Amino acid sequence: METPQALSAAAAGTCAPACAFPTIRSHGVRVLRSHAYDWLALLLLLAVEGLLNAVEPFHRFVGSGMMTDLRYPMKTNTVPAWAVPIVAVIGPMIIFTVVYIRRRNVYDLHHAVLGILFSVLITGVLTDAIKDAVGRPRPDFFWRCFPDGIPVYDNITTGVICNGIASVIKEGHKSFPSGHTSWSFAGLGFLSWYLAGKITVFDRRGHVAKLCVVILPLLVAAMIAISRVDDYWHHWQDVCAGGILGIYELHVANHCYELSLVLIKLICPVLKGWWSPLFATCSSSHHLLTRKALGLTRTSGTSPRGKT
Repeated sequence: METPQALSAAAAGTCAPACAFPTIRSHGVRVLRSHAYDWLALLLLLAVEGLLNAVEPFHRFVGSGMMTDLRYPMKTNTVPAWAVPIVAVIGPMIIFTVVYIRRRNVYDLHHAVLGILFSVLITGVLTDAIKDAVGRPRPDFFWRCFPDGIPVYDNITTGVICNGIASVIKEGHKSFPSGHTSWSFAGLGFLSWYLAGKITVFDRRGHVAKLCVVILPLLVAAMIAISRVDDYWHHWQDVCAGGILGIYELHVANHCYELSLVLIKLICPVLKGWWSPLFATCSSSHHLLTRKALGLTRTSGTSPRGKT
């Protein structure tokens, strides 16, 4: 029988200890087990991402008459490659953790972390696959190919005969699309929608301050994208394509996720019988993964209003 304190807490719209949100200590292991295939798919994407970075990209023909737009000076990155995961992944995860500390909902924390990892990794795989297939030269390709400034061309085809460092030349054929941009918009775009769900920015009450909070991560992503053009590492078309790829990764991620689960079942048939209940759960739950992380659907232990 409920105590008067519990009834008064429910009437006041608060949560009594009996209906507290699930914590990592009580539900963490169970949540991880129920999403085992999600994490296996994530590891598969990580392996594919590493493979795409190791292969040699397509070397598009570059002739002497094409050097006008490829002779920009070589500059260091304003935003180093190692800083992008910190800004677009680790930073949002810190915010997810702060929300967890306040609300103690392990489901929200798990779905948010898993969702942003899928976002950036699927976007990264798509970006690097396109980079390797297209092989577009960067704006500073001339100095990558001829670090001494003395161009050498084939007498018949007028194609470049590079004498630079092999790794630098390899990187010079990865201009389209911009990886910095796609990663930034994928991770910070996810954070933007996450914050929109937490602060109920679309509640039609006209709070402009809430909208500014949601736009801030996208502004950071836009500044990172602009720096890629300022550093002459990308053409403006590369940055635009990377931004579009990152923004729309949520739709693409859902289909790629389902494909990765199918591949795992084909590669690991021995696990089919053991993991079949979990596979059915994971397959149906991923469609709600992003919506749960954004606070747009109700999860176990949520309040009647669906807030986590």
